[in-house]
Amino acid sequence: MISKASIDTVFETARVEEVIGDFVQLKRSGSNLKGLSPFTDERSPSFMVSPVKQIWKDFSSGKGGNAVAFLMEHEKLSYPEAIRYLAKKYNIELEETEKTDEEKAAIDARESLFLVSEFAQKWFHDTLLRTDEGQAIGLSYFKERGFTMETIKKFGLGYSPEGWEAFSKEALGKGYQLEFLEGTGLTIVREDGRMADRFRGRVMFPIHGLSGRVLGFGGRILTNEKKVAKYLNSPESEIYHKSKVLYGIFQAKQAIAKLDNCYLVEGYTDVIQFQQAGIENVVASSGTALTPDQIRLINRLTKNITVLFDGDAAGLRASVRGIDLILEQGMNVKVCTFPDGEDPDSFAKKTPHEELVAFLEKNAVDFIRFKASLLMDEAANDPVKKAGLIRDMVVSISKIPDRIQREIYIQECSRIMDISEQVLVSSLAQIMQKEVKDADAKLREEKKAFEVVRNEESGQVSINVLDELERRLISILLLYGTRVEEFEDSFYKANAEGELELVSEKKEVPVYNRIFLSLQEDETELANPVFRDIYSNLMENFQSEEGFELDKYMIQLPQEFQPVISDILMNEEREALHNWESQQIIVKLKDQSVGQYVTETILTMRWYLVDAIIQSLKGELSSEPDADNSETLSAAMDYGQLINSFSNKLGRVMSRYH
Repeated sequence: MISKASIDTVFETARVEEVIGDFVQLKRSGSNLKGLSPFTDERSPSFMVSPVKQIWKDFSSGKGGNAVAFLMEHEKLSYPEAIRYLAKKYNIELEETEKTDEEKAAIDARESLFLVSEFAQKWFHDTLLRTDEGQAIGLSYFKERGFTMETIKKFGLGYSPEGWEAFSKEALGKGYQLEFLEGTGLTIVREDGRMADRFRGRVMFPIHGLSGRVLGFGGRILTNEKKVAKYLNSPESEIYHKSKVLYGIFQAKQAIAKLDNCYLVEGYTDVIQFQQAGIENVVASSGTALTPDQIRLINRLTKNITVLFDGDAAGLRASVRGIDLILEQGMNVKVCTFPDGEDPDSFAKKTPHEELVAFLEKNAVDFIRFKASLLMDEAANDPVKKAGLIRDMVVSISKIPDRIQREIYIQECSRIMDISEQVLVSSLAQIMQKEVKDADAKLREEKKAFEVVRNEESGQVSINVLDELERRLISILLLYGTRVEEFEDSFYKANAEGELELVSEKKEVPVYNRIFLSLQEDETELANPVFRDIYSNLMENFQSEEGFELDKYMIQLPQEFQPVISDILMNEEREALHNWESQQIIVKLKDQSVGQYVTETILTMRWYLVDAIIQSLKGELSSEPDADNSETLSAAMDYGQLINSFSNKLGRVMSRYH
């Protein structure tokens, strides 16, 4: 187990904006940072990070929390995994107590899969560098490809020996369970119970996630056996999903965000050779058709993508089809093709860095123009084929979200394809109309999940007022709990003549104390169980000898409170997304009148609770002619006087919620 002192050090050192910045492209927005949600498919930023409060909030998905919560949500790490990730990132040495057998058994399966994968990567790497077989076969192959030792170590390349169960036996001997060796696909268990290494006799390419953890492997065989696949990937597992991973993303993520562009290639060696040539912002789809999840992975880092194709014209047409998916994400796409017979690997290997950069810049062509020219070359003088290719072109243009861009491309395609703009616009309108209709139907379905419950008879919106008031109380405690404010109390006091008269008294007390005493006075506890637990937790912190500091509280915040607390704290920050001040709209800040805001909230909550009692009493009234309702009516009238008292104190007549 990780010691509490180490966990505290990690929380105190980690900066939420730095951690999230490794995964999401963030831009300054006032005192906060904003970016596209890494959890939903959106085109307008609703993801906010507060460096001051050290929390984040994703308004599109409702998720939120601190740096650890982000890693747990985004990378699907367990709490200990997230702590270890941060410790590694900030070079913090963790103190860990020796695990008991029970604790070892309690490690979840997912973490076990990661541990097996990480062990395998190190073992394959050591086998490559330190064994005769590894050096003679694997290392010599990588050197023939032109990879330096620095590059080999950077990507953790390795070698799996020819022996049928060399790796499996080594892993079992080190205490790793066969269940997880089989779960990662590294070991195959036959029907007769015998084991076999999946990647035996192959050079190994470990596949890392954004966080740097090993998710799976790609293995290339070096013999010419026709019945054996040249490349073999890890099978799908709990930690490895091929459609959601890009090879090289861990090594490239910082360069992609910094340069605001991503080069997309096809294979492992393309990525490695480009990185070695000094072009670091490059990833590969690993020989598979590009998927929406892979595109979104890039979209979190940049809006610009350049797809690199080799000189094989035969495969170019099929590869181009998948780029429509990139356009749908609102990304800017360029295409760069290499000379005949060249691919990114071979070209980068023999081209000096400066010349390679210049070639990419010169030959990167806007995708729509590239596709239009490509299709027209294929159509030649065949009218029927040309008509089909024009429709194909218009479909691609329809994927572009920006209307101005669409119009520009229509004009360009009209010129290249020698066809009138009117025809293209008409075809585009038909496609767009269908897409709008489909999107509208989908939107209506999605709205059902978010719609406020409506009263079917009256059409009035029904709001959980008490829940909102309790949320407001928690917000006040978090933001202003320790602030000392002046509060006014009114009560009846006997004068010199013995008559009761209403007097007012002002006192300066901490906000949390005012709220605590008010709820105690009303013998009231919060109805929402989550808010009730948070309230108790906050009061314990306020009343502790060490006192309450928001930043320290956020560090030790229980994990189950993370989404709720971040939602409350970041609710005000959401206004920054709208940039009201630039539109000459001034948003009133609550902290300009905290005392009044607290009093108003407490009185409103009291009014609501008392009104609920009155409604309950009304329900108890009997409609029988001879029924005695005097006691119930008297109680209702007494509570009604309280309502009037609250109303007078608030300085306004309050309309009923029910």
